[in-house]
Amino acid sequence: MSRLPQKTASVVIRPVQYRDLDAIDQLAQQSPEINLPHCSTVREKTVSLRNWYGVLKVLSLFPNPFQSLSCVHVAELNQKIQGMIRVSPFNRTGSTWRVDRVMVTPAIVESDQAEAQVLTKVDVGSLLIRFCLERIWQARTWVLEIDVNDKSALDLYRHNGFQPLANMTYWSISTEQLQTLAEREPDLPNLLPVSNADAQLLYQLDTMAMPPLVRQVFDRHIQDFKTSVFGSLVEWAKQILTRTEVVSGYVFEPQRKAAIGYFQLRLSRDGSQPHTAQLTVNPAYTWLYPELMAQMARIMQDLPAQELQIASPDYQPEREGYLDSIGAERIGHTLLMSRSVWHKVRETKSIAEGLQLAEMLQGLQPTRKPVPGRISMMKSTKITSPDQPEPKSETPKNVQELLKMAQDPHREDPCC
Repeated sequence: MSRLPQKTASVVIRPVQYRDLDAIDQLAQQSPEINLPHCSTVREKTVSLRNWYGVLKVLSLFPNPFQSLSCVHVAELNQKIQGMIRVSPFNRTGSTWRVDRVMVTPAIVESDQAEAQVLTKVDVGSLLIRFCLERIWQARTWVLEIDVNDKSALDLYRHNGFQPLANMTYWSISTEQLQTLAEREPDLPNLLPVSNADAQLLYQLDTMAMPPLVRQVFDRHIQDFKTSVFGSLVEWAKQILTRTEVVSGYVFEPQRKAAIGYFQLRLSRDGSQPHTAQLTVNPAYTWLYPELMAQMARIMQDLPAQELQIASPDYQPEREGYLDSIGAERIGHTLLMSRSVWHKVRETKSIAEGLQLAEMLQGLQPTRKPVPGRISMMKSTKITSPDQPEPKSETPKNVQELLKMAQDPHREDPCC
């Protein structure tokens, strides 16, 4: 990670306050967000900060699963808001977080000091990103999704160490195509509704449907596929406010006792917005794509006619091939990026610095002083005939001389 310039020392990064909402609205008008479908598992639809400020503030005051639902910080210089960043946890454990949006004033910021200093958009954006990378200690990996045509955002994230992970393509299926798909009877004898008891099956399906690198970055666990009571209440309130309905199901394989396909539909009950779908299929069962699409098209028949939006990553070419075959339209192309933050481990000190050899080898040191043992003299044995008596053992000559010297009272002490 490159070092930030010294001129950013005067910029203050702090949590958002209610008095900052007007400045954030003006900042959003200067840097409008690119409208993309929100049917991806990475890119979340951001709620209005002004409408949900009170709810988010109350949720952040006490421990709860939605305490970090939306973490917003602003960059302030000379009592003016020059940038804003919104981040949120990606998985239930909080090991992976995502950058929802970064907004920085497009104009060059000048500091009113004795020497004129200039801050660019990359300087302020980098300051906001690195503040979150360092302060959110539980995050080991960060992910984000940007439009491939947004060159300024791509330069900003590459400057801060984000690398491409996958390409996402968004598709739109028209109402006429959905009616054609609904005419076909789907062959899904083991289609079951989703509950918390199926979290293990859905977790295994999710890990099988993505490459190892993406699986490591997402770092999903079984609890990510479960819904708590509080989460159910929040989802119920969200569906009432947005006039949507969620329908999900999965295909069970009885021989392998595993889930081989899963879909989730977010339906618009009033027809004010397109329907969105999330689809996961085991790579060994690609024949499920037409069956699941026909099932989803039949579910949408009783609702107002509206198009269906779905996303496909580049590591699932079978899905893209099927969507091309039914005449789906490409409406967006994004780039999925990730960054690891294992740099939080201290690297300034050498590993061997400050380590004492005695501390490392405590287990090899004796616990008490050694006790001297006795020296036993082995008798020399000889092979004799049975008629001949066994000879008596003779003391060595040097031992006899030592005994005589010890018994002689007139011997001289060599030490005197």
